[in-house]
Amino acid sequence: MKNRLLATSLAALVLGLPAFAQTSTDQAAAPAATTSSTNATGKEPLAPQTHEGFWGKVNPFARKKYVQRQVQPIQDRVNELDELTASNGKQIKDVDARAQQGIQMASTKANEADQHAIDAGNKAQMAQQTATQANTRLTTVEQVVGNIDQYKASTQTEIRFRAGQSVLSENAKSALDQLATPLKDQRGYIVEVQGFSSGRGQAAIATSQKMADSVVRYLVLNHDIPVYRIYVVGMGNAPVPTADADEQGKTKRTSGGRVEISLLKNDLETLASSSTTPVSTDQAAPAK
Repeated sequence: MKNRLLATSLAALVLGLPAFAQTSTDQAAAPAATTSSTNATGKEPLAPQTHEGFWGKVNPFARKKYVQRQVQPIQDRVNELDELTASNGKQIKDVDARAQQGIQMASTKANEADQHAIDAGNKAQMAQQTATQANTRLTTVEQVVGNIDQYKASTQTEIRFRAGQSVLSENAKSALDQLATPLKDQRGYIVEVQGFSSGRGQAAIATSQKMADSVVRYLVLNHDIPVYRIYVVGMGNAPVPTADADEQGKTKRTSGGRVEISLLKNDLETLASSSTTPVSTDQAAPAK
């Protein structure tokens, strides 16, 4: 009887040692588990199974429901992690899409800014060219205005008359036509008409005036030369400078009757022609 009790006590001791050791290990690990931080799901980590039962960690007679109860918390936590991973992936894609959209918008704005800068540079260049042209134009106008009463001889024609006559010949009319035809629609010119006649005194002056008047009458009636552009004078038999280079400084008197017509021009016509000159397309609109 004593031997049977001793054997039973030893068997109970042997079977109780693993459970005691596991219990001590679980109690030592429990404080560490409680002090650990939460995981990615925001929940506490799964607590290990502290109660092992009679068979320890492996129960050879465990049923399916028992296994499901043991595995279900782990499966739930795995499902939560899958959902969290999917949510994080979606958020990452959303952030990436917004970042790409922001980059595209920034690139578009940068291109628009570059185009505006190019347009502004072209406009500034055009403004500079316009200012330069205006300055050049102003300088030209100032010069023209300063020389508005400075006329320069352009063309000279001489008409000969027979003694005692003031009627224009065909040759005289042809010479006047050549002088007056180019003056149509022109500006900035005057015509000087000086009559000379042989003889003396008032008679010579009156004859020279009649010849000059016949020239003026032809220019006004046949070529529409404005009267205010014609300056006429009868010089009579006034001495005139010689045209001979060897006789410079000497004068001579007229033999017979003649009329000298001088066409004088200022710079007004040049200014009018320059104002109608078109600006080249290459200068007005620089290529982009």
